[in-house]
Amino acid sequence: MYPNEILIIDSSTDNETETILKENSFKNLKYFKVGDEHRGLTKQRNYGITKVDKDSEVICFLDDDVVLETDYFQNLIATYEGKPNAIAVGGYITNEVQWSISDKNNNPSRFYFDGYMRNEPFRFRVRRIFNLLPDMAPGFMPSFSHARSISFLPPSGKVYPVEFFMGGVSSYRKDAFKKINFSEYFDGYGLYEDLDFCLRASKFGALYVNTRAQLEHFHEAAGRPNRYKYGKMVVRNGWYVWRIKHNQVTIKTNLKFHATTLLLMGIHFINAFQGSNKVQSFTETLGRFSGWISLFFNKPIKK
Repeated sequence: MYPNEILIIDSSTDNETETILKENSFKNLKYFKVGDEHRGLTKQRNYGITKVDKDSEVICFLDDDVVLETDYFQNLIATYEGKPNAIAVGGYITNEVQWSISDKNNNPSRFYFDGYMRNEPFRFRVRRIFNLLPDMAPGFMPSFSHARSISFLPPSGKVYPVEFFMGGVSSYRKDAFKKINFSEYFDGYGLYEDLDFCLRASKFGALYVNTRAQLEHFHEAAGRPNRYKYGKMVVRNGWYVWRIKHNQVTIKTNLKFHATTLLLMGIHFINAFQGSNKVQSFTETLGRFSGWISLFFNKPIKK
């Protein structure tokens, strides 16, 4: 299934993308070069939405570092046909996690879900010790934030209900953008902008991940901020999206949010002395600490 329309919103400071597209022809492709006023993930997406053909029913978003399986769009669109209540459907990344059939041993070093298992990351094994594991399934926002991502859903071929998924492998009914747009609170790199949008979209319809709509993701580090800014965004943006879902929180969930934030910060601090990327880990720890302290004096404001 080939897209009816492909929009490229290019905010590069050079002309390399434009040159490549002139040298290589793609059917149904439209290219837009934008300047500073539309630069940044959320701004570029909002700009692109205004250029979508009026007859389109579903808008898909793809990062420029993914490679699709040939039946990606076919399986994605089939989800909307099979789930009339779906307002959004996410794709499934296959090359980031190694899954296997469950051994049913309930090994704490493994994560088990729906008949499959994968390695349990160290941070979750430590969270288990302190009773800080998420109280919701993967793809749902826990009561104290710090969720399990879509990478904790197995390649079962099933369609799973969720509250959020990755923005770079996402799709939404066009009607959703009559009600909401991507928040420009998430300036530049836009960490968790996809989570924010999904949580707001979930108020208008159901969200799903189709594990048959598969693609590979090849992380491109060049477009990411330095580790200090990244660490600060992890904490501040994490708090922001948590409160999008849970506007009112209890003392207990508030304490668990901060306890988990400090625990994860401590893990990064330890990695600064014994990990393979000591400088990066220490820099990110400083960013996380700065972001955490700022929550007590300058909380993020919803836009």
